[in-house]
Amino acid sequence: MSFTSPMWLAALALIPILIVAQVAARRRRRRYAIRFPAASTLALAAGPGTSWRRRLPAALALASIGALAFALARPHVSYSAAVNQGSIVLVTDHSGSMAATDVSPTRLAAAEKAANTFIDQLPSKVKVGAVAFSDSPDAVQAPATNHDAARAIIDAQSANGATDTGDALELALQLLHGSDRKHPPGAIVLLSDGSANRGVDVTTVAREAAKDKIPIHTVALGTSDGVLTSPDPFSGPIAVPPDPQLMQQIAELSGGRSFNAQSADQLSSIYKQLGQKLGSVTRKREVTAAFAIGGLVFLLLAAGSSTRWSGRLP
Repeated sequence: MSFTSPMWLAALALIPILIVAQVAARRRRRRYAIRFPAASTLALAAGPGTSWRRRLPAALALASIGALAFALARPHVSYSAAVNQGSIVLVTDHSGSMAATDVSPTRLAAAEKAANTFIDQLPSKVKVGAVAFSDSPDAVQAPATNHDAARAIIDAQSANGATDTGDALELALQLLHGSDRKHPPGAIVLLSDGSANRGVDVTTVAREAAKDKIPIHTVALGTSDGVLTSPDPFSGPIAVPPDPQLMQQIAELSGGRSFNAQSADQLSSIYKQLGQKLGSVTRKREVTAAFAIGGLVFLLLAAGSSTRWSGRLP
C-alpha cells in the first residue's frame, strides 16, 4: 500500500495519546473515589457487561480516527492486470553447442518446448516476435499478435554454427522500435548456452537497450558437464559449458533479470514465470473511499453506543 499524502498518517499518533490520557483520567477518578460499604452489591447490580460497554464507544472513536487518517493520506493498493498492448521478442541460440544432451533430450529441444510454454502465458493482444541465431541471425519474425508466426521460427531451428549474440540482440531492438510507435516497446528474452564469439559487442547492445528502456531478460542454459562429440574420432569430447556470467552481465546492463537453467523442468518453470510477469502489469487503485466510509461508520457506532449505554459521547 502506498499513500499520496502520507503526512496525514501523523494523525495516528493521536490514538496512543488519547489512550494514555483516558487511562490517566481513570486513575485520578479512582484516587478520589468515595468508598461505599455496599460497593460489591452495586457492582453485581451493574452486571458483568458493564466494563466492556463502557469502553466500547471510546474504542470505536479511536478506530474512526485511524480510518479517517488513512483516508486523508489517500491510500493506493497495487494489483496485477493483463497487458493489453506491448511487444516481446524471443531471441534463441541454436549454435552447435545446443546439441549437447546435458539437458534432456537436448538443449535445443528443451529450449523450443520452454519457448512455446512462455508464449502460452502471454495475453493474445501482446505482440510476439522471434530471432533465431547461430553464426548470424538467420530467422526473423517481427512482433505480431499472430503468435503462431513466432512459434514457427522457434520450432524450425537446428543446432549448428557459432554464437553471434550481439547481432541477434541488435536486430531484436530494431524489431521492437519498429513494432509500434504509439506505445513503448516491451522486452527481449534471450536464451543461450555459450559465450558470444562473433559479431558486435553484447555489452554495447545491452547498454543501448537500457537507454531505450528495453530490458533484456536472459536465461543461461546447460551444465558445466555439457559436451559434444568431436568430429575427429581420435579426439575426446568437446566441453561446451554455459556462460552464466555473460548472460547476467547482459541482464544487469539492460535492466532485466537473469536466470540459470540446468534441466528441462527448470527451463520450463523459468519461462512460465517470465511469461506471467511480462504478460501482466502492476497498477494502482485508490481506496480512499473505503477508509472514509469505514471511519464514518465507526464514528456513528461510537456515538450510538455512547448514547445507548452511558447517555453521553465518549
